[in-house]
Formats: sequence, structure tokens, C-alpha cells
Amino acid sequence: MLLNSYQVDLIEAGCDEAGRGCLAGPVFAAAVILPRDFYLEGLNDSKQLNHQQRDELRPIIEKEALAWAVAAVDHEEIDRINILNASFLAMHRAIEQLKVQPEYLVIDGNRFKAYPKIPHSCIVKGDGKYLNIAAASILAKTHRDEFMAKIAIDYPAYKWDQNKGYPTIAHRRAVMEIGPSPFHRKTFNVSDPQLSLPFEEQG
Repeated sequence: MLLNSYQVDLIEAGCDEAGRGCLAGPVFAAAVILPRDFYLEGLNDSKQLNHQQRDELRPIIEKEALAWAVAAVDHEEIDRINILNASFLAMHRAIEQLKVQPEYLVIDGNRFKAYPKIPHSCIVKGDGKYLNIAAASILAKTHRDEFMAKIAIDYPAYKWDQNKGYPTIAHRRAVMEIGPSPFHRKTFNVSDPQLSLPFEEQG
């Protein structure tokens, strides 16, 4: 069972990212502040849900959250500062856009670059433990999937509408046969099947 909050006496934002292990497109991050009594049937880590379930939960989260924001760092910035720093930057941008100032941050994962003047905790597999991180994971994932589906229209060979930029066999083969698109991350090694990054489920 997912818990409602980590610091129950503070206004807390949950943060998560999507697209870190992709070959193409931005990394997206979301920050979400939920009401203290928030409950949503089926809310879980976005990787445990299918596309339809995430799309059904997203508008409810966006309507009922006290505040939420989604931000991105594009492929060019990723190449300049590396994917880890880009993930932190995307989270910082999302936090900055929140209409309610959080007093505490809970971050999915084991590393984070501190946001100015707001304490935080890193929660390993936090998207399966806390509702606000799970909500952030769904918003980051659905907003990124939506972006990838739009740019897939102009670059159908890479099948981004299906793989969302993740390193599937078909995606890697397309890059090796026809070359990278303008949206591909140039610093990512396409020939290595594992890409030295954790593979994420497309859903």
C-alpha cells in the first residue's frame, strides 16, 4: 500500500523523472503536491501500469493535486551536461513551476542535487512507496509519451509512437541503418544493446 506522505507535518512535493534511459527526446520530470487525505484507486508506480491506466489517472491527479508541474530538458542539453545532471535539472524546473511552495521534497531514486532552501530525501523505488512520487511518475511518463508521439509523426522510421525513444531492437536498428534524427542524443551509444543505462519499460 502506498503512503500519503513522508513528512506529514510539511507541505511535501513528490518528484520523479521519465526518459532517462532513452536514445532520443527530452527527459521529463514532474513535481506533485497532494492533499493530505488524498487517495486514488489504482495509483502506483507508472512502470506497474499500462498506457490506458496511466492516461486515466493523469487528469484526476492534475485536477485534485494542490499543485503540479512538468518540465523537460531536451536532447541537446542532455548531451551538454549528461543525463544524470539533466534529470536533476528537469526536476528543479518542475519544482520551480509549482504554484504552491513546498517545504520538503521526496525524490525517487538514490541521488539528487539539492534544490535551494528546500530539504529533501531520496527514496529508492519511491514511486512504489509514496503517492506523491507515484503521481509524479505518472505525469512525467504521460507528458513525455505524448511529446514522443507527436514528434514520431515526422520521423516514423524510429517507431517512437511505440517505443517512446527507448532502446528497443527496432529502434537501434533504425538508427544504425538510416542514422540519427535531430532528436537523438548524440552522447548515447546506439551499438551497445544495454547502452550502459538501466532499461526502462515502455508500457
